[in-house]
Amino acid sequence: MSGTQWQRVAIAPEQLHNDRIGLTAEQQHYLYRVLRLKPGDRFIALIQSQWWLSELRDLETAQRLEMIPVQTELAIAITLMVALPKNGFEEIIRCCTELGVREIIPIISDRTLLKPSPQKLDRWRRIATEAAEQCERQHIPTLHNPLSFTQALETPYSHPYLAVTRTPAPHLLTLPLPPPTEALLIATGPEGGWTPLEVEQSLKAGFQPISLGQRILRAVTAPIVALSLLAAHYEIHSTHDR
Repeated sequence: MSGTQWQRVAIAPEQLHNDRIGLTAEQQHYLYRVLRLKPGDRFIALIQSQWWLSELRDLETAQRLEMIPVQTELAIAITLMVALPKNGFEEIIRCCTELGVREIIPIISDRTLLKPSPQKLDRWRRIATEAAEQCERQHIPTLHNPLSFTQALETPYSHPYLAVTRTPAPHLLTLPLPPPTEALLIATGPEGGWTPLEVEQSLKAGFQPISLGQRILRAVTAPIVALSLLAAHYEIHSTHDR
């Protein structure tokens, strides 16, 4: 059973009571008004990284029927630490969700101009959820609250990389990347790039400087390129290892 003929809807764990799903008002509107489904119709409930074939019972509830085996996630957990661009962060969320990112940490760097409101954060998390549903992922990326770059460096990370420009650094794919059993983090900068002090601070924190290519990429393009390179690497290698 592939499940590809049914629409996917992300269900929070607290909506589940035994096998009964309590639908939110937004989900009710989407399933009944937008998709024009009716009681008895089926959909895929995405619950804690699992797909469940589910059936609408009435306006407010659905029934979980059976789990659908599926594997759509990358073999490794990738965290993206991205300095917020002036515009285009929603595009980053959508594209990197499609590419398999596990967590996104928005960064307020020295050159960041955007200062997001709580309403913005709610919208960004909805975008991540919608993108995960659309591209048939098992996992909805975690979108963290924004941190200053200094605050972010206080947390130790497994295999952290810093994308730099105009600085000699090895290309990301020339490095011995960690095995899928581990995790990695890649940080991309704002318009104008990281400041020299930020680069120095990241090196002291254990970050490996890397290049994403010979051209200077936009702040919106760089994280998408980074995730594309990593997704291709791990999907090719995980396929060969089967």
